[in-house]
Amino acid sequence: MKIAFLSHVDINLYLFRMPVMKALVSLGYEVYALCPEGEYSHAFEKEGIMFKPYIIQRKSLNPLKEIKTIKAMYTIIKSLDLDVLHNFTVKPNIYGSVAGHFAKVPVIINSVTGMGSYFILETPKAKIVKGVITKLYKMANTKAHAVLFQNADDLQFFKDTHLLSSSKSFLIKGSGIDTDVFDMTKAKETDSLKETLGIQDKKVVLMVARAIWDKGVKEFYEAAHSLSSDDTVFILVGDTDEGNPTCANKEFLISKDVMWLGHRTDIFELTALADVYVLPSYREGLPRTLLEAASMSKAIVTTNAIGCKEVVDDGINGFLVPVKNTHALTQKISILLNDENMRVRFGIKSRQKALKEFDVKIVVQKYLEMYEEMTGV
Repeated sequence: MKIAFLSHVDINLYLFRMPVMKALVSLGYEVYALCPEGEYSHAFEKEGIMFKPYIIQRKSLNPLKEIKTIKAMYTIIKSLDLDVLHNFTVKPNIYGSVAGHFAKVPVIINSVTGMGSYFILETPKAKIVKGVITKLYKMANTKAHAVLFQNADDLQFFKDTHLLSSSKSFLIKGSGIDTDVFDMTKAKETDSLKETLGIQDKKVVLMVARAIWDKGVKEFYEAAHSLSSDDTVFILVGDTDEGNPTCANKEFLISKDVMWLGHRTDIFELTALADVYVLPSYREGLPRTLLEAASMSKAIVTTNAIGCKEVVDDGINGFLVPVKNTHALTQKISILLNDENMRVRFGIKSRQKALKEFDVKIVVQKYLEMYEEMTGV
């Protein structure tokens, strides 16, 4: 049986879909990664996954360019004679559904991994783009045989707006986290990394996210302005996303209150440093960074927002605060900074929740069951 995973960036498949893809390879499936050439694209073949590139302009809204992209997808998909096409994120969901339909793929699955900035912004342009995306999603879902969601709120939104029928919907919370890897007992280099960063003997408040306003960067910096001190450092890890309508500007990010590290590859080591883990995002699918923090036994402060609230039970393994509420965010971070016993208690509960609900083995099994149900194999 042949199954292809379609995304607009190679890192999406490499970081988040690889466990499912590898599991399918181990079961004897022919597995393909369809995405533009990138830093991780050649890593697929090492895992027995065949890589097929295509070209897409992520930020383009030019209809002629978009039609060209759909044609490129169709050509590849048709040549592979697939049994299953699994699409991820907005453009691949819409374009892949159309291309897969014309290529007569028997099973097409769309994964809604979040709704994007245009569903958060209230600008005139955002409202227009949101309306267009909604109409295109409705069309695409008529071509798809199933739509997979990471949280119940996005699923309900699609139902309420009649973007799909209930019989087509699946709910699997996230892409899973390898709790064997993201385990604090395996963190060995925290002291040397703290020394390298020049933050010895400091409590660390950590946020890992793209530097865009929708992630709550402004609120994080405002909390840091109130709470950073000689014994507490706020760290933001994540690069800007140029072209994103809510990209933060570098002049703002370079601040005396926050140590902005930009893009880093040592996320495990940096997460291990955190005394308090923060994500004040406005809306998510199911944030991978929160799963990593939970798996690594961190006390978390995040927003009571779609996606984020899936990972935190308020007052049990962290705190939920209202979106865009700097005062509440600051207050909850302060409580945790001043109560080590609470941080430890919350951290234990975070790890337990990660093991019970989000472990990659559990999530992969749910994916396999979905494919079995859809294909009858």
